[in-house]
Amino acid sequence: MLGKTAGGLFWMARLLERAENTSRMIETGQRIALTRAGSGADDWLSVLQAAAVAYGYQQKHAEVLPELAIDWMLRDPDNPSSVMAVVTQARHNARLVRTALTYEAWEAVNSFWMLLKEALARKVATRDLPKVLSLIRERNALVRGAILGTMLRNEIYDFIRIGTFIERADNTARILDVKYYVLLPSAAAVGSRLDNVQWDTILRSVSGEGGYRLTIGPDVTPMGIAQFLILDKRMPRSLNFCCGKLRDNLHYLATDYDLRLPCHHQADTLCRRFLSHDVAAIFDYGLHEYVQEVLGHLGRLSKQIEIDYRFYG
Repeated sequence: MLGKTAGGLFWMARLLERAENTSRMIETGQRIALTRAGSGADDWLSVLQAAAVAYGYQQKHAEVLPELAIDWMLRDPDNPSSVMAVVTQARHNARLVRTALTYEAWEAVNSFWMLLKEALARKVATRDLPKVLSLIRERNALVRGAILGTMLRNEIYDFIRIGTFIERADNTARILDVKYYVLLPSAAAVGSRLDNVQWDTILRSVSGEGGYRLTIGPDVTPMGIAQFLILDKRMPRSLNFCCGKLRDNLHYLATDYDLRLPCHHQADTLCRRFLSHDVAAIFDYGLHEYVQEVLGHLGRLSKQIEIDYRFYG
């Protein structure tokens, strides 16, 4: 496979995953606003930070307002990470690798872009926001279903999966990092009553409320949240699950090409170094420091994959 094709598949998948993650963040912010009296700038700034778009927003706007934050994340032309921008770029990448995709997969991506372009042609009214966010998730699920249901399990599929799980792991790590001050064990140790809405915010942003209660139980605790979102192998958005899929799909590429490259060693190191400890050891080390190291390693792994498979060669 040409490196340019591999890169197109990888980034198509990353950008589609990013669009869904951003929509989940917006929904989370909206839920906070509806369920907590006095919710304001701090809550939406936290959402902007979790989506890694706070700096650009603050360069353009003097204060954090819900309607401006939502528009910035959904459709502002000055935000290259807005949902509209990343879906447009994902569609561009899909068109470049059109012959590598099945008809169903291409149509799912293209129709997603067309419907989103219409839905975001103008600023979204508050009453229409749930419908737009639902559209983003549903159309992304349709793309995912078309890929899962029609694509051969070959190197094309592997690069799509690698892009998806790099982005998903990065998103989960960022959520944990933004909220790490809430998760610090010292807060629980002194008997502070932690805000339940904050816990629901974290779980809802990764669709993990039901899974958490089935796995950990009804009591939401700092240790439980960290255990579930970092180490649980059954949770499809946990770091452990995502990194395991990354390692597996890179291994399939190594087998297909009969060649192990630096990115394969980096993926093995990621799983072995960061996911072989229990949650108590992670807290002892420092959750913020741990997550920052994971984010750094994911960034280096992504760049190494681009180099090893010559995405731009």
